Amino acid sequence: MGADEVINYREDPDWGKTVRSLTANRGVDHVIEVGGPATLAQSIVASRVGGHIAVIGVLSGVTSQLPLGLALARQVHLQAFIVGSRRQQQDFVRAIEVIGLRPVIDSHFPLEDIVSAFQHQASGKHFGKIVLDI
Repeated sequence: MGADEVINYREDPDWGKTVRSLTANRGVDHVIEVGGPATLAQSIVASRVGGHIAVIGVLSGVTSQLPLGLALARQVHLQAFIVGSRRQQQDFVRAIEVIGLRPVIDSHFPLEDIVSAFQHQASGKHFGKIVLDI
């Protein structure tokens, strides 16, 4: 699986299986889980045995049923994160710049059209980041 591979979870609800297929059924070493309860099971499916899942978001809520059997079978390391310090954020940004990671951009809105940007976000139809151009 290449670093630039993008799988849209809306178009592929079994994206964990797709990840496994792309990795010859091995799974990935690390998953950055931002969806929360609605996507956690797929993150576990996508993980390799002994893989690491960093939970940093709860976009779909905070109440979840952990698929314990799957988590045990994969022997995943599940680690929850909250917002860190300014120094940690700066370190994180530098690391992203070093590896060349770029976010998926869904759409751009001029700052004057911020209401439309929020409406687009509230619709849930976006995939990736919504950008305000200043």
